Amino acid sequence: MSEMNIDIKHIAKLARLEIADDELEAFESQMKSIVAMVEKLPDISDELKPDPDTPMTLRADEAETDKFTRDELMKNAPAVKAGCLVVPKTVE
Repeated sequence: MSEMNIDIKHIAKLARLEIADDELEAFESQMKSIVAMVEKLPDISDELKPDPDTPMTLRADEAETDKFTRDELMKNAPAVKAGCLVVPKTVE
């Protein structure tokens, strides 16, 4: 396997993360370890695949409403104005 080159600055930009220059080498090393671990994972054999004759039973998907008041939810927001969340401008 050839030496892989991972552009941490580009990944951070795509993920909108700020990574200090002195942390780039550590993050690159960690990312290389993660990629190497994933490459070592074995392929799934047929005997490990789900049996179509015994399908899984899923729980009912029921939405909970009125669990929290609007004021309780807004307490967690970093910024609120006129009862609405304030978010950074994304479109000019």
